[in-house]
Formats: sequence, structure tokens, C-alpha cells
Amino acid sequence: MFTDVNIVLMTPSGGSKRSYHHGDLRNALVDAAAQLAEEGGPAAITVRAAARIAGVTPTAAYRHFEGHEQLLDAAKERAMERMGAAMQVYVRALPETDDPVQRSLSTLAAIARGYIQFARSEPGLFRTAFQQGGSILDGETIVKSDIPFVLLAQALDDLVATGMLTREYRPMAEITAWSAVHGFSNLSIDGPLRDWPEHMLEQALARMLDILGRGFVGDALAHYDFVTPAIPSSGSSTTA
Repeated sequence: MFTDVNIVLMTPSGGSKRSYHHGDLRNALVDAAAQLAEEGGPAAITVRAAARIAGVTPTAAYRHFEGHEQLLDAAKERAMERMGAAMQVYVRALPETDDPVQRSLSTLAAIARGYIQFARSEPGLFRTAFQQGGSILDGETIVKSDIPFVLLAQALDDLVATGMLTREYRPMAEITAWSAVHGFSNLSIDGPLRDWPEHMLEQALARMLDILGRGFVGDALAHYDFVTPAIPSSGSSTTA
């Protein structure tokens, strides 16, 4: 077996193009797959293309990923991690409050905005994250990479703890919220909303969040601030 060795690809001039220790090559290939996803979505991810970016031979790459599907799964996990990080940026930016209801509602809105921001600033990674296949969210088994889903579920649990969302309406509430936010995301990158000016998109998003919030807590939402910072331009990113 090839263990504890350096893998080096030589350039025609004889110099080394790039070198990785064997133990680090898998992560380098996943990083390369994420780069391919950023630029071209899931269809751009291949083992050979990732090997080329990482600066190793395809043979070396195939020791870590037997085929395209394994590398795509790893890229999907990386995309989910990046999405979770984008959502947490919005949550961390929320102002401090001692009101648990306000904190729970603001967190829910921030999570939604972070999700949509990621879709608009990183459409290739967003499409890769939701490429067909992957983990099954069955309410019992949530894999580490399902950070966005975990964040949403926790925010809704916190809302139940405040008494604003009844336990009767808690089951599957995350699917309702996810459907609304994911649908808005898709419309804004692959649908008719992609050509809307920022101010119109912001108005539509604010209205969607208002309707979603009222669906969870009713007219009580009128007594709380459910507004978070506007989504950045589609050309910017908070994941860097």
C-alpha cells in the first residue's frame, strides 16, 4: 500500500507542480471538488478534474475516491458545511436581547436569510448541496453535514420553549420553513426572481418571512422585530 509518502506531480521542466502528503490528499481533493462546484455546479465535479486542480495524478486521486459518486458526496458535505457557516454568520450578527421570544424569532429569520444569501452568492455550491442522493432526514439520523437542517430544527425548538409555537404545531414545522426558504432560493437563482432588482427581491423576501412567521406564531408576530439585515448583493459572500 502507498502510505506515508509524498505524492508529487512533475512538470515538463522537471520542477514539482504541487506536493501533498498522502494523509492530506483527500482533503485537497475535496477542496478541489468544492472549487469545481463553485464554478460549474455538480456536473463539473470529476475525479480527474479534481486531481488536476490538486496537482496529482488521477491514479493518486482514485486511491481516495473510487469514482465520481464518492467525490460528489464529499463535495456535497463540504457545500452543506459552507452553507451552515453562512447561516451562522447571520445568527452571530444579531443584536443581543434578553427577550427569549425575540431571540428565537430573530434567529429563525437570520437562518432563513443566511440560507438564501448562500444560494445567491454561491449558486454552484448550493446546487451541489442538493444534488440528488445523500443523507435521508428521517427525524432520527442527522449526519454532521446537515448543519442547515440542524440549525433550523433548533431554532424551532427554541420557539416552542418560549411558548410561542405550540407543541401541537411543532412536528414537521421545519419542512414548512425549509420549503418556503428553499423555494425562494431556487426562484432567485434559477427562476424569474433572478432578474429582479435588489429592492424588489428584498421586499418579496421580507413579505415571505412575515407570512412564514405569522404561520408559526400568529398575530403575536406584530409585537416583535422579525427583520434582519438585507441580503447582500448576489455577487458577494459571507462565507469567506
